[in-house]
Amino acid sequence: MQLDGDHLERVCRSRDARFDGWFVFAVASTGIYCRPSCPAPPAKRANMHFFPTAAAAQAGGFRACKRCRPDVSPGSPEWNIRSDVVGRAMRLIADGVVDRDGVGGLAARLGYSERQLNRILTAELGTGANALARAQRAQSARILIETTSLPFAQAAFAAGFGSVRQFNEVVREVFAATPSELRARSGVVDAGGPGVVRIRLAFRPPYDVAGMREFLAARVVDGVESLEEGVYRRRLRLPRGSAVVALRFAADHVAAELRLDEIGDLSAAAQRCRRMLDLDADPVAVDEALAPLGPRGGRVPGGFDGWEIAARAVVGQQVSLASARRTLARLVDAGVEPGLFPDVEWVASLDPARLPLPLGRAQALVRVAQAVVSGDVALDPGADRDETCARLLALRGVGRWTVDYIRMRALGDPDVLLSTDLIIRRQLHEVDAAIWAPWRSYATVRLWNRAGALRRRTSRGLDEEQEEFDGQGNTR
Repeated sequence: MQLDGDHLERVCRSRDARFDGWFVFAVASTGIYCRPSCPAPPAKRANMHFFPTAAAAQAGGFRACKRCRPDVSPGSPEWNIRSDVVGRAMRLIADGVVDRDGVGGLAARLGYSERQLNRILTAELGTGANALARAQRAQSARILIETTSLPFAQAAFAAGFGSVRQFNEVVREVFAATPSELRARSGVVDAGGPGVVRIRLAFRPPYDVAGMREFLAARVVDGVESLEEGVYRRRLRLPRGSAVVALRFAADHVAAELRLDEIGDLSAAAQRCRRMLDLDADPVAVDEALAPLGPRGGRVPGGFDGWEIAARAVVGQQVSLASARRTLARLVDAGVEPGLFPDVEWVASLDPARLPLPLGRAQALVRVAQAVVSGDVALDPGADRDETCARLLALRGVGRWTVDYIRMRALGDPDVLLSTDLIIRRQLHEVDAAIWAPWRSYATVRLWNRAGALRRRTSRGLDEEQEEFDGQGNTR
């Protein structure tokens, strides 16, 4: 989004919630920054300043508005769309890479020096990697203060701060309140036990909840995840430990309960839930482009872990969804960590003949795992999408459909049309799919959903063991 002041002023005066998360505006006379939909009386134009991120506003000396809570607005969809170094850096910062590995680790992941990376980020976002990570730590700190009964010393280190003093200073600076005052306002007595955090994950309405539940239900792997009474639960592996996640949909947010082995994984867990449910999407822009294809608010389900999506894609080749689920459940049972999706290092070490798969597909799965372990293939949020897909395609047994599926779900590319998929090809006819750019991933999911709805309405659906395959023998 270009920060044209006159245009953004009109957005703020209209209090258009669709732009929450795209940018923030600060008011010089009050020293606070707000989201565009803030209900406070509008400021004079001469006092308004616009920033692409909350971090940039904080670096400018502004604190978060207590009324509109800009720190809990949905994230900017721009960082999911963009594949340049700024977009990749923002995705990795959101995943907690700076907290775990420092700015040097982030720069190394992106192939830049620290100085180069900070120069690029500052030129475009008004601040560097440390300030961006600091803003995220402040948000995590507020969540821990207001939703748990953790002692502040533990909350400080869990949020990624190096000291309690730094934690106190940042909280006072950003929120104009001490940690004690924030907790007193929240009324927290006990949030459910050690390691348990309950948070609201905001999104921009509309959201096709039924479509997302249907997509997830068709792919649930026993032993790892479940979808019962509208609540999606699963275990997932995080940088410092594992967690159990329960997600419930509400009108304008997802209520998440996180039971974490290590509370320091909060930021990473929250961000992975957002990616999984595509909560930072811009549904209005997508719906305007794809209105004839399906319900408003449709999303592209992502993944908690790039390796898991890649494994699901390879296992799902030439079999139905139901058969793939059974195979994946057997892999889970054979794994070394009950209840967790098989670790990439473990799969990379296996003899393909030991896997419950046809030998060719088992060999392909092991090759992908070995490429991830060696670093030849990156499947994290900061991966270079073109490079990753080229390297995957060079692996024997990995075809175009599989690579496109990984690009769409694991790497979060919003503009992937699975053109080799038979169900997609049958619905394209004379339509030029280029008109759906840059939202062709959303078109793919809507075409799948539309085909499934049509089969159900006509009662002529295929048996689950005879689902349609694409031109390369891959199922959805």
